[in-house]
Amino acid sequence: MSSNIRTLLIATLLGVVCTVLLTGVSAGLQERQARNALIDRYSNLLRSVNLLDEGRDYRGSEIEALYQENIHRYWVNNQGELVPESMRGESDVPLYLYLRDNRIASYIVPINSRGLWGRIHGYLAIEKDGSTIAGFTVYKHVETPGLGGEIEKEWFRKNWVGKKIVDVAGNFVSITIAKGSVPPDLPATRRSHMVDGISGATMTGRFMTDDIRSILQNYEPVSIRFRGNRVAVPSDPTGSDNKKEGEAKR
Repeated sequence: MSSNIRTLLIATLLGVVCTVLLTGVSAGLQERQARNALIDRYSNLLRSVNLLDEGRDYRGSEIEALYQENIHRYWVNNQGELVPESMRGESDVPLYLYLRDNRIASYIVPINSRGLWGRIHGYLAIEKDGSTIAGFTVYKHVETPGLGGEIEKEWFRKNWVGKKIVDVAGNFVSITIAKGSVPPDLPATRRSHMVDGISGATMTGRFMTDDIRSILQNYEPVSIRFRGNRVAVPSDPTGSDNKKEGEAKR
């Protein structure tokens, strides 16, 4: 066997071995990556209702325990009624309840909005009055750090708390992200529906304003029920779809 052939065989063998090793490592990491992504979504759900202390590091097991104890996922039909996973229809949308002492404290709406460079995923929590924002979080985006990427920062998230999605007459108006700071000379009735925007990220704010309005409009049937105090804790909370999101259908 010539030295050239021997070299070629050794190179081929090394290539095969490396490919097998890299494939094995990748497969092994996929499960861990999926779990980390799930824990991150749980963290954001909990943060949206102020159940996590800012600046504290939580173990994954702590996050899972807090989620299982406090957050329950249901589905909402076009009549605004809560239904469990086993009874949901094709057009039903997911909704999370934050239960405190077996009473509804707030509900959480998933956010999937356009951004300047891609989709923005997060959660918007609304108090049980059906009109007041309880919290806002972002867990996935591809916006530019220092510009649109500010959407995940604490100052921007806190910006939403206490804002109203309805006017004083109870009409749906949603939330508008201002171009820069909300003008202080605006009437309080308008400022209550606006949050400070991000300098240099006007398009991101515009896309999010439009898409969040559309999303909240889709959830209006259940929000109207909350405003009328017509949503009760389901008789069997364990009937909620509270299994891990990664195991759910969507």
